[in-house]
Amino acid sequence: VQLQAYGGGLVQAGGSLRLSCTASGTIFSINDMGWYRRAPGKQRELVAAITTYGRTEYVDSVKGRFTISRDNAKNTVYLQMNSLKPEDTAVYSCTADIVFLGQGWSDKYWGQGTLVTVSS
Repeated sequence: VQLQAYGGGLVQAGGSLRLSCTASGTIFSINDMGWYRRAPGKQRELVAAITTYGRTEYVDSVKGRFTISRDNAKNTVYLQMNSLKPEDTAVYSCTADIVFLGQGWSDKYWGQGTLVTVSS
């Protein structure tokens, strides 16, 4: 399986970016998907998560600014980030709980990180 993330970059404070992450392989289904981030000198934190049926959760610091969504047909999760702040600067990584064809359980996979830098 491969999780490929796209969309990071450099943006000014107040700007927007959209991250996307697509899972590929012999996938039967994907349960929870999410985005984590690790800022310099800080621990990794869960930014947002979404269930198969669209239930979402967010860390308090991004509520009202970030929106997580998914396209189950494309095995893709998105993170729309608006009103970005310098403190949002971090490496963002996607995760997916994947059930493969012929497998009766899910395993959590991580995508490679994508750097988001917000300048003041």
